[in-house]
Amino acid sequence: MGRGRFPFWAYLVVATGAVLTVVPFLDMVMTSFKGPGESGTLPYHFLPKTFDLSNYQAAVRQLNLPVLFRNSVVATAVITGSVLLTSSLAGYALAKLRFPGRQFVFRLVLSTMMFPPFLFFIPHFLILVHWPLAGGNDLLGRGGAGLTVSIAALAVPFLVNGFGIFLTRQFMLGIPDEVLEAARIDGAGEFTVWWRIVVPQTRPLLVTLGLLTFVDAWNEYIWALLVSTANPDVMTLPVGIQLLQDHVDPARTMPIVMAGLVLSVLPVLALFLLLQKHYIRGVMLSGLK
Repeated sequence: MGRGRFPFWAYLVVATGAVLTVVPFLDMVMTSFKGPGESGTLPYHFLPKTFDLSNYQAAVRQLNLPVLFRNSVVATAVITGSVLLTSSLAGYALAKLRFPGRQFVFRLVLSTMMFPPFLFFIPHFLILVHWPLAGGNDLLGRGGAGLTVSIAALAVPFLVNGFGIFLTRQFMLGIPDEVLEAARIDGAGEFTVWWRIVVPQTRPLLVTLGLLTFVDAWNEYIWALLVSTANPDVMTLPVGIQLLQDHVDPARTMPIVMAGLVLSVLPVLALFLLLQKHYIRGVMLSGLK
Protein backbone atom coordinates (compact mmCIF):
# COMPACT_ATOMS: atom_id res chain seq x y z
CA MET A 1 0.00 0.00 0.00
CA GLY A 2 1.55 3.29 -1.07
CA ARG A 3 1.95 6.25 1.18
CA GLY A 4 -1.04 8.58 1.22
CA ARG A 5 -3.52 5.93 0.08
CA PHE A 6 -6.55 5.11 2.17
CA PRO A 7 -7.41 1.51 3.07
CA PHE A 8 -10.58 -0.09 1.80
CA TRP A 9 -12.38 0.16 5.14
CA ALA A 10 -11.91 3.95 5.14
CA TYR A 11 -13.72 4.25 1.79
CA LEU A 12 -16.40 1.90 3.12
CA VAL A 13 -16.97 4.08 6.20
CA VAL A 14 -17.17 7.25 4.08
CA ALA A 15 -19.57 5.62 1.60
CA THR A 16 -21.78 4.33 4.43
CA GLY A 17 -21.88 7.77 6.01
CA ALA A 18 -22.79 9.35 2.67
CA VAL A 19 -25.63 6.88 2.14
CA LEU A 20 -26.99 7.38 5.67
CA THR A 21 -26.93 11.14 5.07
CA VAL A 22 -28.47 11.23 1.60
CA VAL A 23 -31.17 8.53 1.90
CA PRO A 24 -33.28 10.33 4.59
CA PHE A 25 -33.21 13.49 2.48
CA LEU A 26 -34.31 11.61 -0.64
CA ASP A 27 -37.03 9.88 1.38
CA MET A 28 -38.29 13.29 2.52
CA VAL A 29 -38.45 14.49 -1.11
CA MET A 30 -40.21 11.33 -2.32
CA THR A 31 -42.71 11.43 0.55
CA SER A 32 -43.60 15.02 -0.33
CA PHE A 33 -44.96 13.74 -3.68
CA LYS A 34 -47.00 10.84 -2.29
CA GLY A 35 -50.77 10.89 -2.49
CA PRO A 36 -53.30 10.21 0.30
CA GLY A 37 -52.84 6.82 1.92
CA GLU A 38 -49.36 6.17 0.47
CA SER A 39 -47.32 7.39 3.43
CA GLY A 40 -46.89 5.28 6.55
CA THR A 41 -48.31 2.10 5.03
CA LEU A 42 -46.85 -1.39 4.71
CA PRO A 43 -45.22 -2.62 2.60
CA TYR A 44 -43.12 0.51 2.39
CA HIS A 45 -42.67 2.13 -1.02
CA PHE A 46 -39.75 4.51 -1.47
CA LEU A 47 -41.11 5.99 -4.71
CA PRO A 48 -44.61 7.48 -4.89
CA LYS A 49 -47.13 5.71 -7.12
CA THR A 50 -47.99 9.06 -8.69
CA PHE A 51 -46.19 12.35 -8.20
CA ASP A 52 -48.78 14.51 -6.44
CA LEU A 53 -48.01 18.26 -6.48
CA SER A 54 -51.09 19.06 -4.40
CA ASN A 55 -49.01 18.54 -1.26
CA TYR A 56 -46.93 21.60 -2.14
CA GLN A 57 -50.03 23.61 -2.94
CA ALA A 58 -51.54 22.65 0.42
CA ALA A 59 -48.31 23.50 2.24
CA VAL A 60 -48.07 26.93 0.61
CA ARG A 61 -51.72 27.66 1.30
CA GLN A 62 -51.85 26.47 4.89
CA LEU A 63 -48.42 27.77 5.87
CA ASN A 64 -48.98 31.30 4.55
CA LEU A 65 -45.58 30.75 2.97
CA PRO A 66 -44.77 34.30 1.77
CA VAL A 67 -45.02 35.70 5.31
CA LEU A 68 -43.03 32.86 6.87
CA PHE A 69 -40.33 33.11 4.20
CA ARG A 70 -40.10 36.86 4.66
CA ASN A 71 -39.67 36.54 8.44
CA SER A 72 -37.10 33.75 8.12
CA VAL A 73 -35.11 35.53 5.40
CA VAL A 74 -35.02 38.88 7.22
CA ALA A 75 -34.03 37.39 10.57
CA THR A 76 -31.45 35.05 9.08
CA ALA A 77 -29.88 37.74 6.88
CA VAL A 78 -29.57 40.18 9.78
CA ILE A 79 -28.11 37.54 12.11
CA THR A 80 -25.62 36.27 9.54
CA GLY A 81 -24.45 39.72 8.52
CA SER A 82 -24.08 40.87 12.12
CA VAL A 83 -22.19 37.74 13.19
CA LEU A 84 -19.75 38.06 10.28
CA LEU A 85 -19.13 41.75 11.00
CA THR A 86 -18.79 41.49 14.78
CA SER A 87 -16.76 38.28 14.66
CA SER A 88 -14.32 39.69 12.13
CA LEU A 89 -13.87 42.99 13.98
CA ALA A 90 -13.62 41.43 17.43
CA GLY A 91 -11.38 38.62 16.18
CA TYR A 92 -9.03 41.16 14.61
CA ALA A 93 -8.91 43.23 17.79
CA LEU A 94 -8.24 40.22 20.02
CA ALA A 95 -5.64 38.75 17.67
CA LYS A 96 -3.68 41.78 16.44
CA LEU A 97 -4.28 44.76 18.72
CA ARG A 98 -2.60 45.27 22.07
CA PHE A 99 -4.80 46.81 24.75
CA PRO A 100 -5.26 46.37 28.52
CA GLY A 101 -7.58 43.53 29.44
CA ARG A 102 -7.35 41.77 26.09
CA GLN A 103 -6.89 38.32 27.59
CA PHE A 104 -9.69 38.97 30.09
CA VAL A 105 -12.06 39.91 27.26
CA PHE A 106 -11.05 36.80 25.33
CA ARG A 107 -11.77 34.63 28.38
CA LEU A 108 -15.19 36.26 28.67
CA VAL A 109 -15.86 35.36 25.05
CA LEU A 110 -14.81 31.77 25.72
CA SER A 111 -17.07 31.62 28.79
CA THR A 112 -20.13 32.35 26.63
CA MET A 113 -19.47 29.08 24.79
CA MET A 114 -19.67 27.04 27.99
CA PHE A 115 -23.44 27.40 28.45
CA PRO A 116 -26.32 26.06 26.34
CA PRO A 117 -28.04 28.83 24.36
CA PHE A 118 -31.54 28.15 25.72
CA LEU A 119 -30.25 29.06 29.20
CA PHE A 120 -30.35 32.72 28.14
CA PHE A 121 -33.75 32.70 26.46
CA ILE A 122 -35.73 33.96 29.46
CA PRO A 123 -33.26 36.79 30.25
CA HIS A 124 -33.24 37.74 26.56
CA PHE A 125 -37.03 37.80 26.47
CA LEU A 126 -37.24 39.98 29.58
CA ILE A 127 -34.71 42.41 28.11
CA LEU A 128 -36.74 42.68 24.91
CA VAL A 129 -39.97 43.17 26.88
CA HIS A 130 -38.45 46.13 28.73
CA TRP A 131 -36.65 47.65 25.74
CA PRO A 132 -36.95 51.46 26.10
CA LEU A 133 -39.16 53.39 23.66
CA ALA A 134 -40.28 50.27 21.78
CA GLY A 135 -43.67 48.55 21.60
CA GLY A 136 -45.37 51.18 23.74
CA ASN A 137 -42.66 51.34 26.41
CA ASP A 138 -41.53 54.56 28.01
CA LEU A 139 -37.90 55.61 28.48
CA LEU A 140 -37.60 53.23 31.44
CA GLY A 141 -38.98 50.27 29.48
CA ARG A 142 -42.40 50.17 31.12
CA GLY A 143 -45.94 50.11 29.83
CA GLY A 144 -45.69 48.03 26.66
CA ALA A 145 -44.39 44.86 25.06
CA GLY A 146 -41.03 46.22 23.93
CA LEU A 147 -39.39 44.53 20.98
CA THR A 148 -41.18 41.22 21.52
CA VAL A 149 -43.91 42.20 19.06
CA SER A 150 -41.50 43.11 16.24
CA ILE A 151 -39.48 41.01 13.84
CA ALA A 152 -36.33 42.42 15.49
CA ALA A 153 -36.98 40.06 18.40
CA LEU A 154 -36.03 37.12 16.18
CA ALA A 155 -32.52 38.49 15.58
CA VAL A 156 -31.40 40.61 18.55
CA PRO A 157 -30.25 37.74 20.86
CA PHE A 158 -28.06 36.25 18.11
CA LEU A 159 -26.33 39.33 16.69
CA VAL A 160 -23.01 38.42 18.36
CA ASN A 161 -21.61 34.90 18.41
CA GLY A 162 -18.86 33.85 20.81
CA PHE A 163 -17.83 30.88 18.69
CA GLY A 164 -17.51 33.14 15.64
CA ILE A 165 -15.24 35.53 17.54
CA PHE A 166 -13.12 32.64 18.79
CA LEU A 167 -12.87 31.09 15.32
CA THR A 168 -11.84 34.30 13.56
CA ARG A 169 -9.41 35.24 16.31
CA GLN A 170 -7.63 31.91 16.09
CA PHE A 171 -7.43 32.16 12.30
CA MET A 172 -6.14 35.74 12.34
CA LEU A 173 -3.33 34.81 14.70
CA GLY A 174 -1.73 33.11 11.70
CA ILE A 175 -1.57 36.32 9.64
CA PRO A 176 2.02 37.70 9.79
CA ASP A 177 2.32 40.86 11.88
CA GLU A 178 4.95 42.16 9.46
CA VAL A 179 2.33 42.53 6.72
CA LEU A 180 0.09 44.60 8.97
CA GLU A 181 3.00 46.73 10.24
CA ALA A 182 4.04 47.48 6.67
CA ALA A 183 0.53 48.73 5.91
CA ARG A 184 0.54 50.91 9.04
CA ILE A 185 3.91 52.39 8.09
CA ASP A 186 2.43 53.29 4.71
CA GLY A 187 -0.23 55.30 6.54
CA ALA A 188 -3.13 52.85 6.66
CA GLY A 189 -5.42 53.11 9.67
CA GLU A 190 -6.64 50.11 11.62
CA PHE A 191 -9.95 49.98 9.77
CA THR A 192 -8.13 50.04 6.42
CA VAL A 193 -5.75 47.30 7.58
CA TRP A 194 -8.71 45.18 8.66
CA TRP A 195 -10.74 45.77 5.48
CA ARG A 196 -7.99 45.71 2.84
CA ILE A 197 -5.61 43.09 4.26
CA VAL A 198 -7.20 40.96 6.97
CA VAL A 199 -10.68 40.40 5.51
CA PRO A 200 -9.44 39.19 2.08
CA GLN A 201 -7.14 36.67 3.77
CA THR A 202 -9.95 35.38 5.98
CA ARG A 203 -12.62 35.22 3.25
CA PRO A 204 -12.79 31.38 3.12
CA LEU A 205 -13.19 31.24 6.88
CA LEU A 206 -15.87 33.94 6.83
CA VAL A 207 -17.79 32.03 4.15
CA THR A 208 -17.69 28.92 6.35
CA LEU A 209 -18.79 30.88 9.41
CA GLY A 210 -21.52 32.56 7.39
CA LEU A 211 -22.92 29.24 6.18
CA LEU A 212 -22.90 27.75 9.68
CA THR A 213 -24.58 30.85 11.08
CA PHE A 214 -27.12 30.90 8.26
CA VAL A 215 -28.12 27.28 8.86
CA ASP A 216 -28.40 27.75 12.64
CA ALA A 217 -30.47 30.92 12.28
CA TRP A 218 -32.69 29.47 9.54
CA ASN A 219 -33.47 26.36 11.62
CA GLU A 220 -33.90 28.13 14.98
CA TYR A 221 -37.10 26.85 16.54
CA ILE A 222 -37.32 27.30 20.32
CA TRP A 223 -36.61 31.04 20.38
CA ALA A 224 -38.79 31.67 17.31
CA LEU A 225 -41.63 29.76 18.99
CA LEU A 226 -41.25 31.83 22.16
CA VAL A 227 -41.34 35.10 20.21
CA SER A 228 -44.24 34.03 18.00
CA THR A 229 -46.41 33.40 21.07
CA ALA A 230 -46.25 37.15 21.69
CA ASN A 231 -46.87 38.03 18.04
CA PRO A 232 -47.92 35.34 15.49
CA ASP A 233 -47.04 37.75 12.65
CA VAL A 234 -43.31 37.10 13.24
CA MET A 235 -43.63 33.32 12.93
CA THR A 236 -40.82 31.63 10.98
CA LEU A 237 -40.77 28.53 8.79
CA PRO A 238 -39.74 25.97 11.46
CA VAL A 239 -42.55 27.11 13.75
CA GLY A 240 -45.08 27.21 10.92
CA ILE A 241 -44.20 23.69 9.79
CA GLN A 242 -44.59 22.36 13.32
CA LEU A 243 -47.99 24.02 13.66
CA LEU A 244 -48.95 22.64 10.25
CA GLN A 245 -48.21 19.14 11.51
CA ASP A 246 -50.51 19.74 14.49
CA HIS A 247 -53.49 21.02 12.50
CA VAL A 248 -53.52 19.18 9.16
CA ASP A 249 -55.76 16.16 8.63
CA PRO A 250 -53.80 13.18 10.06
CA ALA A 251 -54.45 11.12 6.92
CA ARG A 252 -52.43 13.62 4.86
CA THR A 253 -50.15 15.13 7.48
CA MET A 254 -46.85 13.53 6.54
CA PRO A 255 -46.71 14.32 2.78
CA ILE A 256 -47.77 17.95 3.35
CA VAL A 257 -45.29 18.41 6.20
CA MET A 258 -42.56 16.89 4.06
CA ALA A 259 -43.47 19.28 1.25
CA GLY A 260 -43.09 22.17 3.68
CA LEU A 261 -39.74 20.82 4.83
CA VAL A 262 -38.51 20.53 1.24
CA LEU A 263 -39.46 24.15 0.59
CA SER A 264 -37.67 25.24 3.77
CA VAL A 265 -34.51 23.30 2.88
CA LEU A 266 -34.19 24.69 -0.65
CA PRO A 267 -32.64 28.09 0.31
CA VAL A 268 -30.02 26.42 2.51
CA LEU A 269 -29.21 23.84 -0.16
CA ALA A 270 -28.95 26.48 -2.88
CA LEU A 271 -26.64 28.64 -0.75
CA PHE A 272 -24.39 25.70 0.05
CA LEU A 273 -24.13 24.63 -3.59
CA LEU A 274 -23.28 28.22 -4.52
CA LEU A 275 -20.55 28.56 -1.90
CA GLN A 276 -19.38 24.98 -1.43
CA LYS A 277 -15.95 25.65 -2.95
CA HIS A 278 -15.25 28.43 -0.44
CA TYR A 279 -16.83 26.41 2.37
CA ILE A 280 -14.59 23.39 1.83
CA ARG A 281 -11.52 25.60 1.56
CA GLY A 282 -12.50 27.40 4.76
CA VAL A 283 -12.91 24.13 6.66
CA MET A 284 -9.50 22.93 5.45
CA LEU A 285 -7.78 26.19 6.38
CA SER A 286 -9.48 26.25 9.78
CA GLY A 287 -8.16 22.77 10.47
CA LEU A 288 -4.64 23.79 9.45
CA LYS A 289 -4.73 26.87 11.63
